[in-house]
Amino acid sequence: MKVATAAYDFDWLDSWAQYEDKLNRWVAEAAGQGAELLVFPEYGAMELSTLDGAGVAGDLERSIRAVSDRMEEAQALHQRLAQEYNTYILGASAPVVDGPGRPVNRAAFYAPDGQQDHQDKQIMTRFEREDWDIAPGGPLKLFDTALGKIGVLICYDSEFPLLGRALQETDLILVPSCTESLAGYWRVRIGAMSRALENQCVTVMASLVGNNEWSEAVDMNTGTGGIFGPPDKGFPQTGVLAEGTLNQPGWTYADIDLSAIANVRADGHVLNRSHWVEQTSRVDSVTLSPL
Repeated sequence: MKVATAAYDFDWLDSWAQYEDKLNRWVAEAAGQGAELLVFPEYGAMELSTLDGAGVAGDLERSIRAVSDRMEEAQALHQRLAQEYNTYILGASAPVVDGPGRPVNRAAFYAPDGQQDHQDKQIMTRFEREDWDIAPGGPLKLFDTALGKIGVLICYDSEFPLLGRALQETDLILVPSCTESLAGYWRVRIGAMSRALENQCVTVMASLVGNNEWSEAVDMNTGTGGIFGPPDKGFPQTGVLAEGTLNQPGWTYADIDLSAIANVRADGHVLNRSHWVEQTSRVDSVTLSPL
């Protein structure tokens, strides 16, 4: 299959039609290159707050609520595009109010046959906890698709190996991210590459890029698209299948052979995925050795 992952930048939106045109251009471009799976970044939906004007877009809590209010309409748009272009789409995540509590960080996943589901972020960063007051959402899911088994670890979630291990049956783990600094980008990238190594699978990282002075929430963004595998048989020795140019908007593409994943899991130079369980007895027997 061919995968497309986004380095996505914001526009100031004066109308819903402008957003529709933008999303259509992005999806049409990737589908025109033969991509069967498109991955948008974390909090990419925050640009929808501009539709309610500068006062709302520039206020953290009001912008969160404004975006949540528009997600039903955004989901209908993504669902239509997935069907029209016959492609799977992981939509840009958004703060979504789902019940009486605080909003969750949710990325919706759309299939070309009209079905859709979502993945919520599991572990919040300090900014999400202390400033946004975003809540952990529902459980991790394993999506069984025509392209293989797919999991989603939203940004910070990719930095936790036990979350990755819970998705050990996946062929691909999608990692939509939103990182302010270069250090933040590399934390998530290292996490994504680590999960590819441990699970002997492919990880697909999307990034939000560009600066937006109008926003308190996503004012500075650093990153690029990247697609990673285990540095082992059938994969590049660096583990990097493809990477974009830092902070340059656009798609990054890679062709992924699911048989390469099966082969490296069965007969790689190392077998991290199979040998994971051997850690348990080792960590339980750590002893203090004074020197």
